[in-house]
Amino acid sequence: MRNRQLTTGWLALGVILVIDVLRVWLPGIITIFGQAASTPAELMGAFALGWFLLALAAPALVRRVGARPIAVVAAVVLAAARLALTATPGGRPQLWLATAGLLAGLVWLVAVAADTDRPVPGLALGLGLTAAVHALLDTYDLVWRSDWVAWLLSAIAVVLFLLGTALPTGPAGPGGTRAWLLAGPALLLAGMVALAPALARTGTSYLVAGDGVARSPLSGLAPVPVAVAGFLLTALTGRPRRWGRVLGPTSLLAGALLFALDRGDLLVPAALLAAVGLGACLALTGSAGSAGSAGNPGSVGSVGSARWGGRRGYAVAAGMVVFALGAVAYYSAYDLGYPNGAVPVVVAVLVAVVAVAARPADRFATAPLPPVRTTAVVAALALLAPVVADDVPVATNRDGPPGRLTVVAYNIRMGFGLDGRFDPDGLADAVGRQRPDVVLLSEVDRGWLLNGGHDTLDLLADRLGMPYVFGPAADPVWGDAVLSRWPMTDPRTLPLPAVGAPTGAQALAVTLDLSEGVTVAVVSTHLQPPPGRGPVVQARAVADFAIGYADGRPLMVAGDLNTEPGDEAFGTFTNAGLVDALAAARPLATSPADDPRQQIDHVLVSPGLTATGPVAPRGTASDHLPVAVTLTLPSG
Repeated sequence: MRNRQLTTGWLALGVILVIDVLRVWLPGIITIFGQAASTPAELMGAFALGWFLLALAAPALVRRVGARPIAVVAAVVLAAARLALTATPGGRPQLWLATAGLLAGLVWLVAVAADTDRPVPGLALGLGLTAAVHALLDTYDLVWRSDWVAWLLSAIAVVLFLLGTALPTGPAGPGGTRAWLLAGPALLLAGMVALAPALARTGTSYLVAGDGVARSPLSGLAPVPVAVAGFLLTALTGRPRRWGRVLGPTSLLAGALLFALDRGDLLVPAALLAAVGLGACLALTGSAGSAGSAGNPGSVGSVGSARWGGRRGYAVAAGMVVFALGAVAYYSAYDLGYPNGAVPVVVAVLVAVVAVAARPADRFATAPLPPVRTTAVVAALALLAPVVADDVPVATNRDGPPGRLTVVAYNIRMGFGLDGRFDPDGLADAVGRQRPDVVLLSEVDRGWLLNGGHDTLDLLADRLGMPYVFGPAADPVWGDAVLSRWPMTDPRTLPLPAVGAPTGAQALAVTLDLSEGVTVAVVSTHLQPPPGRGPVVQARAVADFAIGYADGRPLMVAGDLNTEPGDEAFGTFTNAGLVDALAAARPLATSPADDPRQQIDHVLVSPGLTATGPVAPRGTASDHLPVAVTLTLPSG
């Protein structure tokens, strides 16, 4: 029993390291290997899928060389890559290190599968711990941090994982193929919805607002311990009750369907239902098998054991291909323009079918981990997250209306700098140096698995000490935002016509309450031009929306407008009566950040606001430069 507990812990640690590597490798596809919206999505998808298909050769290698030596070598490479990723300066070295770590992780899973017929406790513990730690770290993972605490904790995890290679392995029995097949799909669903702390916080922020936009929540991570507890309790229970064979898959499908509806107010129930359902489905496959696998693993003989080991190896490799296919199919839609809501539903159906088809074992092995105690420990870790990570900034207008407002508009590229490193501190420094009163952000990601599952907006708001309002564009977790030191009221969002542009766009309007009856209307947007044309239709829609929303009050419209002064789309704003607040500094190029040639990030204001000191400070915290300007309010 003691050895089974240790091997379960080893598998869980390996799962955690593989996910750490994936959180670096996945965003590297669209920030280093290629560039989203410019590199063909088909090329980036082929690059991603290729490495998972290559891992299909690993079971034959394991059968020829042996599971143990392959597992040891792969574990060493995975551990080394994981530590090296913390130190890499980014760029191509980061991408190839992450690729090496990913491939080693896939091979390690295949080798471990050959000798493990009951993987569910280890897989479930790894997924649950990852979610709890991710929440505790405020979705800013250790792999991206370079302080001594991050190094120490990373080193401890890697050393413990490497020590696990010395654990003795007994002969595995038949069975376990279905459980290993679900490792990849379970990882995809957990990272996208079921055990995604950033998604839970974003969903909570929609519940705070209740008007189609999202506001800074008081305790955004509160749903995470509930989801983790529900997942682990159902996954680690030994023999599922008869009703569990129906309710578990049903709950998973319900959660996937709610998620596919792309409604912010449904994200929290989607996550909770998916977490419980995913755990139940894993438990169904974990309890499948035969009397031999539960009672006498060695009774199948060496030839039979090798055959079953090969089946499990191919199963986990195929399951990880499903992970890659699902991720590529879901996120490529934002470049190619097809509906993607069916992807998580199809994956959930696959998981449900495999779980329901699993035949219960005649006899059951004792669970290596006590379900209630294990769940309590991991959930307690997740319970700390709302206390440690949630820090809601407060806006105030007690000092009376200001005479001037400093405005910053910034396309933050989901939090990734030109080097491909996720760096919220660098972003906060680039914005904070301007001492802004109002910040308008474009390309805000609040939980895409493709980008590592970070809530970039909350991380930046915490560092700037500014509450936010978020407007969804592509989906409920990707869009635009306004942060302000002054209270924001009356938020509204307008979906913009696509006119052939695949990624969704919107305009977010808020009112700054500067006290004593003084208000300013603010509109944040990111125009998405159709192929080969300017964003004229969207510009007209934003101008009409902004003018109507302001209703005669001072107004500013800012963001990545993907149009230059002199273009028809830019003229749409000036013809509507708005003034270029950056005119005094023209030409003021903002893209690309390392060699700015295009003037596509703008601040436009109503005539009563006087602009001074427009700048586009140099930096590489994003692929755009921020623009900043000080606006003097009209007197009286």
